[in-house]
Amino acid sequence: MPGAGDDETLLRFPILIGDIGGTNARFSIVLDANSEAGEPTIVQTANYSTIDEAIQSAVLDRSSVRPNSAVLAVAGPVDGDEIELTNCPWVVKPRQMFASLGLSDIVVLNDFEAQALAVVALGEEQMEKIGGGTPEPNAGRVVLGPGTGLGVAGLVHALHHWIPVPGEGGHMDIGPRSARDFQVFPHIEKLDGRISGEQILSGRGLVNVYRAVARADGKPSPFTTPAEVTAAALAKTDPVAQEALETFVTCLGRTAGDLALVFMSRGGVFLTGGIAQKIVPALKEGNFRAAFEDKAPHGALMRTMPVYVITHPLAALLGLAAYARNPSLFGVQTSGRRWRDEVSHPKA
Repeated sequence: MPGAGDDETLLRFPILIGDIGGTNARFSIVLDANSEAGEPTIVQTANYSTIDEAIQSAVLDRSSVRPNSAVLAVAGPVDGDEIELTNCPWVVKPRQMFASLGLSDIVVLNDFEAQALAVVALGEEQMEKIGGGTPEPNAGRVVLGPGTGLGVAGLVHALHHWIPVPGEGGHMDIGPRSARDFQVFPHIEKLDGRISGEQILSGRGLVNVYRAVARADGKPSPFTTPAEVTAAALAKTDPVAQEALETFVTCLGRTAGDLALVFMSRGGVFLTGGIAQKIVPALKEGNFRAAFEDKAPHGALMRTMPVYVITHPLAALLGLAAYARNPSLFGVQTSGRRWRDEVSHPKA
């Protein structure tokens, strides 16, 4: 791993950082290695036809600072010179950004890689604990977050570096387990014939479950947005919404527990994103933790693993800023995910 002074590792300041999700994109600028990220700019992806347009209009046109480099985290797999987002029509084209935005060095990460980096950058005062014991300092960790989709990433410590492990875990199969599940799951909308995690554990997934519960019992389902379902469930004014949120929380517990076993997450499991923050009362009611721990023959192990809800609203930007200031502290693999303008960075 290159050292902190290695120019092959370091990015030229100022550095634009961006966390681009399916619905919202959040940007900030890190001026130098001793600076925190500047005031964030948050835009809705639907308001701009391209990411280049969003950065130019919402960030660069409103700032006197001209970034030399960028570290962008995107909601989708990073593969090739044209990176498509899973739940947004934007396509990230790093080589095009050299000319359109004046950047000369661009790193593109998966959005949940950034969330994994944030786990290291945040303190416990920016999280809320949902049961379990004391985390082991350098043990494996896992991050998952229901939002527009379901993001998942691991975090492992090796060779004195924190190494994020990105993936598309939100598209794993998820199935019924209890007798009630077998009544409700046939009514859950499928994607190409199957129920993936995102069909339940996302904003649209919560509405999906709400409609399925209503259909299973022949009841009306007037709510059409995740916010409506969540509000009615937490206020306990609608039994269908309450059961939908309980089912959502239980499935989230099961999935979080599965991933905790995969990564042996003695360092903690971290729930991130706006949905997790809004349903903390439901997560604390007990069925989340019960589902998380119900992993025989490893129930005793699961009971020791702490779960946290990240309460900081811009956690991914903090993770990106920590990486931008000193990339050599993290074992982030940039091969195939870093683009340099050869005019600004000529080869030796």
